[in-house]
Amino acid sequence: MIRCAIYDRVSTERQVTQGLSLDTQRADLTRYAKEHGYHIVGYYADEGITARKKQTNRKDLMRLLDDVRADKIDLILVTKLDRWFRNVRDYHNTQAVLEEHHCNWKTIYEDYDSSTADGQLKINIMLSVAQNECDRTSERIKAVFRHKWANGEVLSGMWAPYGYKVENGKLIKDEAVREIVEDAYQYYFSCYSIRKTYFYITDKYGEAAPSYNKIDRLFKNDKYTGKVNGIENFCEPYISADQYRKIREISQSKTSAAGNYVYIFSSLIECPVCKSRLSGFQKKTKKPNGNTYIYPRYRCCNKFRRHNGPVISESVVERYMLSHVVEQLEMEILSLKAAAGKKRATGSPAKLREEMDRLNLLFQKGRISETYYDEQYLLLEKKLAEIPKETAPPDYKRLQNTFSGNWKELYESFDNEHKQAFWKSNIRSIQIDEETRKIAGFKFLV
Repeated sequence: MIRCAIYDRVSTERQVTQGLSLDTQRADLTRYAKEHGYHIVGYYADEGITARKKQTNRKDLMRLLDDVRADKIDLILVTKLDRWFRNVRDYHNTQAVLEEHHCNWKTIYEDYDSSTADGQLKINIMLSVAQNECDRTSERIKAVFRHKWANGEVLSGMWAPYGYKVENGKLIKDEAVREIVEDAYQYYFSCYSIRKTYFYITDKYGEAAPSYNKIDRLFKNDKYTGKVNGIENFCEPYISADQYRKIREISQSKTSAAGNYVYIFSSLIECPVCKSRLSGFQKKTKKPNGNTYIYPRYRCCNKFRRHNGPVISESVVERYMLSHVVEQLEMEILSLKAAAGKKRATGSPAKLREEMDRLNLLFQKGRISETYYDEQYLLLEKKLAEIPKETAPPDYKRLQNTFSGNWKELYESFDNEHKQAFWKSNIRSIQIDEETRKIAGFKFLV
């Protein structure tokens, strides 16, 4: 007696639209097996799984093949070819297992039988056709999706992040919570702390406040810049791309420190050895008069594990920054102006290309010799190569406004929390010299 296994599969969409439910397939396959005198050794079913997915996602198919390898099955019954395979590669991979263990298969709704040479030829041809049809359908669907994205249309079932909602196929700001989101961003840029922003929003809005996860996503999802699926200006933004970049840079360089003390330069000072950011700690010293003094310092968190990192006092860093920040800002601005002047002196790329076109025209008309043409063309190419590449100059106006007037007096009136926010909003990183362990410079946040 032939030992028979019954396999049926249906995707959720096909089950709804065409009524090919698992129960229907199973009933027809069972009746066919009994009519032909087969002994049914097992039922295998994958529901809601498209055949275009990886075979490993079809758990019962994997279980079926395991039983084939165990030589428990002589014949597999399926309703149709596309319930079994939808591409040539999967067919050959599975067929190799079946042939090794002398197991055949056949469809009951269609005339496919793997036990004959003609049957295998027909299977290969039809699978190639089916695979091509699936690929073309997939491309059409992708083209429709691309068209929708390009026109700012939301795909069906798209998840709208907190602060947005889907209305008439568009992603728009949710007016019910818009004030909360805008308030959260405004507060964050005063303290540069997601945790403090969460407590602020919770205290202010009470039960209407979003969860910590929703607050956290405000600062980790670039949809809030209006960018969705790589498309700029897809929806109205809450923050600019530059603000989002600043948030991510600050978040990725965060360090944690014990205690309630607010370290002014937390996450700003860079270790010269491992390039991680130094974290704050406090050194306590007892003086002869009996008083205990506390000195905030910074050290590398990897100091005791991988290398002997630097240790530097907070007061030393603060004095250096206050003494050098204006001087370095002026130097960088002068350097930018000098580079711009050099670019103007070298010539405009457009004008040089116009000159090259004019030279080509004169040569074509025979008004200049080939030798003269080659000399002049090479000269123009050289000038074009010397022009610095077009890059958008950093915006230093904000920094100039910040570090002007009586900014030092204002800074001295800040508590540590506001001093920390001040430096984080203007400085990207502070460098330490690896040999001297002293401050070697810093980079502005532009």
